[in-house]
Order: sequence, then C-alpha cells, then structure tokens
Amino acid sequence: MKTYLELLRVPGVARIVAAQLTARLPGGTLALGLLLHIEAVFDSYGAAGLVLASMSIGQAVAGPLTSRWMGRWGMRPVLLLTTLVSTGAIVAIALAPLPLWGYMVIALVGGLSFPPVSPAVRTIYPKLVTARQTTPLFSFDAAVQEIIWIFGPVLVTFVGTQVSTVAGVLLSAVFMLGGGLWFLLSPEVGRVRIPRSRRRLGVVLTRPTVLVAVLTGILLIGSCAAIEAGVVATFGEGGAQAGLVLGIWAVSSFAGGLVFGNVPISPWSLARRIAVVTVGAALAMFAGEFWGLTAALVVAGACLAPALAVMSATVSSSVKFSDTAEAYGWVNTGQLMGAAIGSAVAGFLIDAQGASGAFWVAGGLAALAALVAAAFHRSLPDLRGRDATPLPDTEPVPVTPS
Repeated sequence: MKTYLELLRVPGVARIVAAQLTARLPGGTLALGLLLHIEAVFDSYGAAGLVLASMSIGQAVAGPLTSRWMGRWGMRPVLLLTTLVSTGAIVAIALAPLPLWGYMVIALVGGLSFPPVSPAVRTIYPKLVTARQTTPLFSFDAAVQEIIWIFGPVLVTFVGTQVSTVAGVLLSAVFMLGGGLWFLLSPEVGRVRIPRSRRRLGVVLTRPTVLVAVLTGILLIGSCAAIEAGVVATFGEGGAQAGLVLGIWAVSSFAGGLVFGNVPISPWSLARRIAVVTVGAALAMFAGEFWGLTAALVVAGACLAPALAVMSATVSSSVKFSDTAEAYGWVNTGQLMGAAIGSAVAGFLIDAQGASGAFWVAGGLAALAALVAAAFHRSLPDLRGRDATPLPDTEPVPVTPS
C-alpha cells in the first residue's frame, strides 16, 4: 500500500484518476443499462443485443480515429465535442419512443462519438510520475477501473431494476457529461500535448503487443459482460441479489489489482492471469445461484484487474509517445466492443437457453483470451527490471503550462 500512497501524493494524480474514472463510468454502465431498457421496451434480449451491436460498431470505427485527432487538434476540443454528442444520443435513447431501427441508428451515433477518455488519460499517466512509478500507476488504474467494469454494472442494475430502466440509461448520460467536463477541465489535460503522429491510421496495430492487447481485451471484457448479463438473468430483472453478487466480484478484482500491483510482469503474465479468470468463469457455468455464483466470481475477479494492468503496461512500453493515444484507442475500442458483443451474444443465448447460456459464453470467451495470450507470449515485453514508459520520439515533446 505504501507504493499507492506515494502515487496519490504526486501532484495531480489523485485528481486525474478520480476525474477520468467518473468520465469513463459509462463504459461499464451503458451496455447493461441499454440491455435492461431495450429488453423492457421490446420484451426481447435479442432486440437489446442489436442495439448494443450498433453502438459497438460505432465505437470500433471511431475509437482509434478520435484518439488520433487528439494529436492533431488537442485533447480538450476533441473530448468536449465527443462528450456533448454522445451524451445527447444516450438521452435520446432513454426518452424517445422509437422503433427498433431508430434506437439502432441513435446507438450508432452514440458509439461513433464515444469520448476517448481512456486513451487520453493513459497517455497522460507517464508524464505525471517518475519512470519507476509508471507500472504501479497502471496497476492502480486497472484496480480502480473495476468501479467501471464491475461496480458500474452493479449501480446500473440497482437503478434499472429498482427505479426504472429509463433512469438506468440516464445515469450513464450524467456520468458522461459531468465526468467528461471534470476531466477535460483538469489542469493535467492542458499541461500535456500529444505530438502529431507521422504514421498512417492503424499502423500501430502492426506492433504485436498492441494487437495482442486488443484481441485479449475484446475476449476478456466480452466474458465479463456475458457474466453480468447471466447474473441479471439468473435473479430476474427485480432481483437485488444480482447487484450484491456483482459487487463481491468487484471487491475481488479490486483486491487482486492492488495485490498484484508490484509483481514484475513477464511475457507469460497475461496468459497466467487470464487463465485464473477462465477457471472462475468455468465454475460459474455449474455454480447454481447465489452462493455458488459468488464463489465462482471471487475466483474470476482475483486476476481480472491484474490482467488489464498487464495490457496497459505492455502497450505503454512498446510504442512511441506520439502513438500511445491511438494505441490505447484501439485497446479501449476492443474492450468496449467486447462489452457490447458479450452482452449481445449472451442476450440471444439467454432467450434460447436461459441464464446458463450466458455463462457458457463467458467461459468460452475467457478461454479464448487465455489461449491468445499464451500463443503470442513471445510478442509481449519482459518488464522485470524495466519501467513501462513509452519509447521516446525523435523530437522534443512540448509541455505547456495550463
């Protein structure tokens, strides 16, 4: 814990972590909020899956592009524009009575304009701390982002089931607008300028480390989204037990992230940590209800945040600073796609087979993620004894006062 306390004492670190966390909460609340809302409107998880798929397509197209724009026009203008447009789309989905195709079109717009907060903050992190503190900061970020991926769904499940599905969707809009403004007005955002990349869009994916992080992120977060949908389906739309089970999962992952924060990262670290998640997801297939699912998700959560920390650290150490925003844009797009796709596929199987179908999806996706990480472990850097700072550019990086 001493390491993390030292990090939080660094000027600006606590503020930027809290601001970006609030701004990124829709990444964890929106998919499940839409799943609950559209299912309530059309009485079909399949229809909800189509709306989520539309949003994921928009995010897939725009994520790397808007991240790259930050190097051309600056972080603040890009973040402001995307935050306003995407928030408007989410409000429209919550309040407007539309046919299914109308919800799909608006979801596509919301995905195309999803704010690139994650690439922005992960580009800023190495400029806030010393090289020695970079890997622990990424680990701390991965731990606290469990509030996004797991506690976020707990919150939206409670609001969506106990208040209304409209309120559940509007919750994402509130976090996106309020957190987005807090983040982009933070002094640290104005202090760091991302240099314009000289490479074509997508060239950063030729870096094996980035590609492995994108692929494993899609599969791993897809597994998490399927688990969330399965838990909600197990206890029903009015079941408060779903939120409790997901909350325990969040605590397990948060604790795992802190425990593994100072463990050196080797080329096999990603595969090993995802393998533990796979074991937990496999146990969930046969777990029964409350206590069985709780035990299975404690196992799955123990290495979830640590696996995400490996992805962030290995990408940071493998690309030039001018390419970090785009690289994280691809990684973040993969994770958001995974969340939407996992929810969508699980939704169709819930309609066909019941809640157990979602856990089979979760176990299969986690197993594939572990296999990808193992098969390409030679492409991942060995960070034992190394820091995770980006490779230097060939020209000075300007830093201007806020």
